[in-house]
This record gives sequence, structure tokens and C-alpha cells, in this order.
Amino acid sequence: MERVSRPDLNGAAWRKSSYSNQEGGDCVEVADGIPGVVPVRDSKRPDGPTLVFPVRSWAAFVDDLTTGPGL
Repeated sequence: MERVSRPDLNGAAWRKSSYSNQEGGDCVEVADGIPGVVPVRDSKRPDGPTLVFPVRSWAAFVDDLTTGPGL
């Protein structure tokens, strides 16, 4: 796994997954506009831990979710 430096996330613009429900159920948020990485957190715990993925790894993950893993 590629290791990346922890970016400064103060003032990051977080957006909730389009699959989140209105009752505040299991929600994932990502922050856009952080060069080279995609920060991910649990919207129910905004002060909790944040995972930071390289853009390429996050794109592959989302692609697998939407199209299925390549075999």
C-alpha cells in the first residue's frame, strides 16, 4: 500500500455520500480539493479518525464498487 503524508484538513469541504439516508444512517463523507489524496470519514463522528487514500487508489475502489472488480 502506498503511504501518503497527512494533509491539513482544517477547513476541508466535506460532502456526504449520495447513498446516505436522511435519518443520518451509515454515512461516509469525503473531502474534495485536497491535492493527491481523498480524505474519508464517518459523518456521525466528524471529529473521529480520518482515512486518507491516494487519488488513484480511491478511484480504483469506486470503480470496483460501480462496475465490479476486474478479473
